[in-house]
Amino acid sequence: MRRAWRDAWHDPAFRRTFWTVLLVALPLVIAQRPFFGLVGARAGAHPWDPLLAGSVPMDVSPWVFVVLYASILFTVARALPLPRLLLRGICAYVLLLAMRMVAMWLVALEAPVDAIPLVDPVTALFYPDDTPFLKDLFFSGHTATLALMVPLSRGRIARLTMMVCTALVAALVLLQHVHWTIDVFAAPVFTGLAWWASGLSLRLFGVKDD
Repeated sequence: MRRAWRDAWHDPAFRRTFWTVLLVALPLVIAQRPFFGLVGARAGAHPWDPLLAGSVPMDVSPWVFVVLYASILFTVARALPLPRLLLRGICAYVLLLAMRMVAMWLVALEAPVDAIPLVDPVTALFYPDDTPFLKDLFFSGHTATLALMVPLSRGRIARLTMMVCTALVAALVLLQHVHWTIDVFAAPVFTGLAWWASGLSLRLFGVKDD
């Protein structure tokens, strides 16, 4: 693994892309808290959702937390020996973050009236205050992030496992009523777009695939 990273770091295109991605990511991360403040202050729509209307919400926060972050740690650990693949994953996540901010701003939604706040100490760091935040809706960040673990995985079994985990978390956030159905089904579409755009970006910078 050390040799792979040493060889990658000796590639000027890799270094240039790495620092560019970090420079783009930094303001996006800093902007999260004030952005969520603006989103939370405006009114949104309540879409018609027969799937949620026919179910009773349940608090499954611990399961969402465990499946999400265990999947991320597992996938990133397996991708560490492949620096260019990991760089593409980071680039895709940054693009996904930007897409989600734009989508959330363009599609103003209110949370389902019976939503149970999702307990996630990581995402809570970016919310405006300590009160439960329920309006980061379109599209589902948890589902989109897990969907990103699919192309980032190497091997058929690993990819199938990440697909199952993505479907599981999608079902769990719907069960908790913290997202509308459209939020969850749209998430993998945006993830696919971000993954494609990240590959295109790396090729434009001259970075080869692992």
